[in-house]
Amino acid sequence: MADLRINLAGIKSPNPFWLASAPPTNSGYQVQRAFEAGWGGAVWKTLGEPILNVSSRFAAVSYNGQRVAGFNNIELITDRPLEVNLQEIYETKKKFPNHAIIASLMVEPKQEKWHEIVKRVEDVGVDGLELNFGCPHGMAERGMGSASGQVPELVEKQTYWVKEAARTPVIVKLTPNITDITVTAEAATRGGADAVSMINTINSLAGVDLDSWNTIPHVAGKGAHGGYCGPAVKPIALNMVAECARNPLVNVPISGIGGISNWQDAAEFILMGATGVQVCTAAMHHGFSIVEDMIDGLNNYLDEKGLASVMDLVGRSVQRYSNWGDLDLNYKIVAEINNDVCINCNKCHIACEDTSHQCIDLYTEDGRPMLKVREEDCVGCNLCSIVCPVDGAISMVERPSTIPSMTWNERQSLLSSLSK
Repeated sequence: MADLRINLAGIKSPNPFWLASAPPTNSGYQVQRAFEAGWGGAVWKTLGEPILNVSSRFAAVSYNGQRVAGFNNIELITDRPLEVNLQEIYETKKKFPNHAIIASLMVEPKQEKWHEIVKRVEDVGVDGLELNFGCPHGMAERGMGSASGQVPELVEKQTYWVKEAARTPVIVKLTPNITDITVTAEAATRGGADAVSMINTINSLAGVDLDSWNTIPHVAGKGAHGGYCGPAVKPIALNMVAECARNPLVNVPISGIGGISNWQDAAEFILMGATGVQVCTAAMHHGFSIVEDMIDGLNNYLDEKGLASVMDLVGRSVQRYSNWGDLDLNYKIVAEINNDVCINCNKCHIACEDTSHQCIDLYTEDGRPMLKVREEDCVGCNLCSIVCPVDGAISMVERPSTIPSMTWNERQSLLSSLSK
């Protein structure tokens, strides 16, 4: 079996699966149960000055029969006294010395506040610190969370303050509620961050009740924006991880977060540059035991790929992620329909006829309805294969090109040289 141990900026854990800072890591009882289930690490629910939470605080978006396709919350950081959390961290680390415990921290943007809390949490034996510059609600109104995380100068300055006092590795957790996450990732790196984690939750409103007209969730008839997570945000998170992984100015390890629900999701994040991953919504939906399938699945995958360690998988797809202008304009794929498998639902024909390039023809052969792609008109957009409900009915196949490859950037350069 492959070696699943990771080393993220000096933080070691028996596997890459960590619980993210959230309700599942609110107490020593929960974190210890998680470690017993097989999780390699946990980022303790954010510590700071205890707050008052509201009721209700969660909402979910279900789609086409899938429960919790997206998850929304307006919960804040820990509402338990710092001393209680520190005692439980100490006890948990003593019981599970080989598992990673990272303290998530959030305080006012003041140097002395950061120095004080860093010293207190490191004294109880944490393996690392995660600076919460991402929480989009409640704390942002107080100048913390994403209010700091959206300002590169504050990210750099506060990271530097923490590094002045810290003896353990410092991870900076970034907000996605910004135009370009690489800007704040670069700022964290300049401030001395040992690693970055992303993404925190996305500003959202889960819905509106059409009977009462209340927001979902609501607190005594009033609502507020919350943080969105779960499977629906995975493509957004994966893109942001990839953008930072390929940025030479963000030359620190990445802890990937956002919609990770199974080993396949985790492998994608690792391929796109994450050294390890953090999970929240999937654990809240299905419980801590999901990590068993994650561990088994990733182990089998690494064995199939002939890789001895999960660390050998980190970043293997980063070089394949580029800019649009670097894509080959002359590469050609077309759709190919297998009428032996096709069930003649005609979804591909309707999608192509109404919203794409009208290149799928309906005809009859020996009294049987058939579908055929006119390859000369097919642009290889993939739409037909996406809407097809039957595996294997439509394939996207390469067609050799007689034209040399050329990117948009190369084309523009050639046109520019010819015009001189």
